[in-house]
Amino acid sequence: MNQDLSIVNLLLNASWVVQGVVALLVGVSIASWAAIFRKIISLKRVQSLNDEFDREFWSGTSLNDLYAAATQNAKTSGPMERIFASGMREFQKLRERRMADPSTLLDGARRAMRASYQREVDAVESNLSFLATVGSVSPYVGLFGTVWGIMHAFTGLAALEQVTLSAVAPGIAEALVATAIGLFAAIPAVVAYNRFAHDIDRVANKLETFIEEFSNILQRNLGATSPSGH
Repeated sequence: MNQDLSIVNLLLNASWVVQGVVALLVGVSIASWAAIFRKIISLKRVQSLNDEFDREFWSGTSLNDLYAAATQNAKTSGPMERIFASGMREFQKLRERRMADPSTLLDGARRAMRASYQREVDAVESNLSFLATVGSVSPYVGLFGTVWGIMHAFTGLAALEQVTLSAVAPGIAEALVATAIGLFAAIPAVVAYNRFAHDIDRVANKLETFIEEFSNILQRNLGATSPSGH
């Protein structure tokens, strides 16, 4: 009467459909955890680089010096520094073309920064859609495996004259494992997605604030021969 109802034994004796569903969910779970760790590292790096440039920007360093440093460190700079560089580049190009209208200069710089801002936010949001998909779809995939496993179990019981709990339990248990693994894959993905979405909103708000502040600085410098400080 003693039956081994361990998860490993249940999966080994499950139907090939349930085994396939479980294998898929385990693979998805591993991929989502890898995406979670990569996102944690990348967000910490983005926040660190933004804070570092923000301190440098407000330290009194001239705009030209900041722009030279941003151009030199383009491959290792953070989102805020790249947005600054795009706005400064467009501002200088328009001034070199003898654009006399201050609103034209400012609008050009703002458009360049907005375009750069959108690219940066899109880059920071990468892999979020994958986590959202894992969180929303995995429970249903697990439920499919459970339904299929229960159908398979009851089909096997049809040939028995007397059905007992010991005969039903293994089939039901192996089917429910699929739902459990589906939830195991979904819950971390949902928690991570919500956390990352909150952190990315904070990063995006900080970048938008910087665009407004830098635009005000450019506006104040429009009367000067060159934007030499702020």
